[in-house]
Amino acid sequence: MNKYIVLYTLLAISLTGKAQTLLSFNTERQQIDQQLMIGLGTWAVGNFALSGYGWATAANAQDKYFHQMNVMWNTVNIGLAVPGYIRAKNANLGLNEAQSWAAQNKTQKIFLVNSALDLGYLASGLVLKQQNSTDASKQAQFEGYGNSLMLQGGFLLLFDLSAYWIHQHHGRISQKNGSIQLQPSSNGIGLRMQF
Repeated sequence: MNKYIVLYTLLAISLTGKAQTLLSFNTERQQIDQQLMIGLGTWAVGNFALSGYGWATAANAQDKYFHQMNVMWNTVNIGLAVPGYIRAKNANLGLNEAQSWAAQNKTQKIFLVNSALDLGYLASGLVLKQQNSTDASKQAQFEGYGNSLMLQGGFLLLFDLSAYWIHQHHGRISQKNGSIQLQPSSNGIGLRMQF
């Protein structure tokens, strides 16, 4: 009888430890996402302030278009950052192990796909800058918009690659961190602790 009490106690410890590890893992992922969305939102608000002022006071057409595109682009960024922050803040932390790893992998893939899109933004900016027009105002618009797309695409590429790396690092560290597990041994069932 005492043997079963010990076994059930060890099983309960194992399951409690695993649940705490998963809760910690999901909480950390949630906090990373919140911080990333604060970073994106901060970039957007900074762009609104600087480029809003720049758009209003630009001395030439190219600068006016550059700042105009920055303001428009960061309308999208803030539109992604605010709901992204709210979604991260309200994330379900009570996921099982399979759901936790699925959420982790999905998050990493999203930032990796976004990085590929960011390369497209950079290329689009370069193409716009290379456009030639006999109309001087169109030429200024192409160059201003092109410069803005290159700046915004460059920032987003750094942001998305950094977010991917941070999440990938979080996943790898969490896989290495310890847990308590019951597993078969040569003498029956053994308790294995990983640190």
